[in-house]
Amino acid sequence: MSDKIKLVIFDCDGVMFDSKEANRQYYNHMLAAFDRPAMTPEELEYVHMHHVVDSLRHIFRHYPGEFEKADAYRARVDYRDYLRYMIMEPDLVEFLKHLHPDRRTAISTNRTTTMALVLKMFNLTEYFEKVVTPLDVTNPKPHPEALEQILAHFNLEVDQAIYIGDSMVDRQHTANIGMPLIAFKNPALPAEYHVSRFMEIPTLPPFEN
Repeated sequence: MSDKIKLVIFDCDGVMFDSKEANRQYYNHMLAAFDRPAMTPEELEYVHMHHVVDSLRHIFRHYPGEFEKADAYRARVDYRDYLRYMIMEPDLVEFLKHLHPDRRTAISTNRTTTMALVLKMFNLTEYFEKVVTPLDVTNPKPHPEALEQILAHFNLEVDQAIYIGDSMVDRQHTANIGMPLIAFKNPALPAEYHVSRFMEIPTLPPFEN
C-alpha cells in the first residue's frame, strides 16, 4: 500500500450521493412557499454546488426583500422529508471499508446543517473521522480553509491527501491548496484522475500497492 496517500477527503453531493433530485425538491419547495416559479436548470446546477445560504440568495436574487424571509422559513423546514430523494452511491460503503483502517477519511462539503443527519440516516457516521461544513469555517468552498482544517486535524501534509469531487467548485477548492483531485462521474472536469465509480479508485496510481 502506498505510503503517500494517507487521507481521502470526500465531497458529499454529487459524489457520495446523487442528491440533485433532493436539491430540486428542497429549493423548489422554498420558492413555492413564496409563490415563485421553480428553478431554472442553471439555478439547479448552482444550488447543487453551493451552500444553502448562497443558494437561497441566488434563487431569490430577483425578488428583493424575500431572501431574509426565505432564510427564516428554511429553519422550520425538516430536511428529513427530502432524504428519500437522495441516492447513495452503491459502492460507497465497500470503498470506505477498503480504505479502513490503513487510510483516514474525512468530508469537506458545502452542505450545512443537514450533513450530520444525512450521515446518521444512511449509517455512515462511523466511517468519517472529520467532517467540515460551512458552519465550521469562516470561508466555505472553494476557499481551502476546510482542507487546511482537515489536514491539521490529522497532522498531515497536503501531498498525503487526495480529494474526491465532481464540480468546478471542488477543482478550485483543491487547486487553492495544491491537493490532487479525483473527478467523480465528470469526465469534463479538469482533474488529476477521473472515475465513474468508487471501486475504480484503488486502481489509480496513488493507491497502487
